[in-house]
Amino acid sequence: MENIGLYLHIPFCSSKCPYCDFYSFRSDREFISRYVDKMNAEIIKKSGEINCKADTLYIGGGTPSLLGFSQIAQLVSTAKSRFLTRDSEITLECNPYGVTEEFFNKISECGVNRISLGLQSANDEERRKLGRRAGCEDVKRAIYYAQKSGIENISLDVMLGIPESTLDSLEKTLEFCVSRGVPHISCYMLKIEENTPFFKMRERLNLPDDDAVADMYLFACEYLESHGIKQYEISNFSVEGRESRHNLKYWRCEEYLGIGASAHSFLNGKRFYCKNDAEGFVKEPRYVFDGDGGSFEEFAMLKLRLTEGVLESEVKERFGFKIPEKLRLGAEKFIDLGLVCADENSLRLTRKGFLLSNSILAEIL
Repeated sequence: MENIGLYLHIPFCSSKCPYCDFYSFRSDREFISRYVDKMNAEIIKKSGEINCKADTLYIGGGTPSLLGFSQIAQLVSTAKSRFLTRDSEITLECNPYGVTEEFFNKISECGVNRISLGLQSANDEERRKLGRRAGCEDVKRAIYYAQKSGIENISLDVMLGIPESTLDSLEKTLEFCVSRGVPHISCYMLKIEENTPFFKMRERLNLPDDDAVADMYLFACEYLESHGIKQYEISNFSVEGRESRHNLKYWRCEEYLGIGASAHSFLNGKRFYCKNDAEGFVKEPRYVFDGDGGSFEEFAMLKLRLTEGVLESEVKERFGFKIPEKLRLGAEKFIDLGLVCADENSLRLTRKGFLLSNSILAEIL
């Protein structure tokens, strides 16, 4: 088995953002400690069941930085001793609010070498509308501390379509990202999910319309590329060599193990997950079978999220056949519309095609 990815889900937050529908909640230190202890035990248990190594570790949430460096170091140490290769990419999601210079020094010492920071916007008024406690100066300080500690592989999350946002405010956010010298940026469109405060107040949010958000997306793509930060996935951009190795495993339909409440896994052609139940996880982790994985259709759907698209050589190596003629025929009308590009070696979505990816993929697959 080739090296897998390892994902650890930390479902704790100090407060819930009004747009967030991820599994996360507030908790006390005693329960957090029990949860982390169970995660360490589960890493050890799974390492005995799965005969493989991992070359990426991603600690997400929630707000993993809420744990503090001691508990983060425990998790990283256990993962290193049981799964990780020497050259592993180890990513930690951080909320820039309240993280200190000592925090970054300590997590750097324990092996964290990549940080994902929630910026969303460099405009403090826009950040407040999203329920973010940290201001732009807090983000700037967190970036400085991370870089000073030796963690230069930093990703910033940027959100498109924030209430009352404009192309001008987006440009200021992108200018901030470029000026900080970060090598990776994720640009996500705000999606109003059910069971969130934003859904209940959606009529009052003064959101940019679909055309305005599409313009923001295309502007972000062009702006970042002009500064050497190239798009490699629908929502992700990086300087060469700084692509997220962990997330590329998802988009290339490679295998990964998820540990923690709500974490998903794909191993040995099977998909499974842990329920959204942190208390149940602490008592006894239970994994729910979620069907077979790795079919050509799933592979193609995920690969078409990448700018490289579906490559003829990869399809031959993995499945033993060429890109199916049915897929090429289904893509023809989108080629004429400038939404898909195709040649004898590949099939991929264009930048404008990414904006309509769900509709295109549903039709051609």
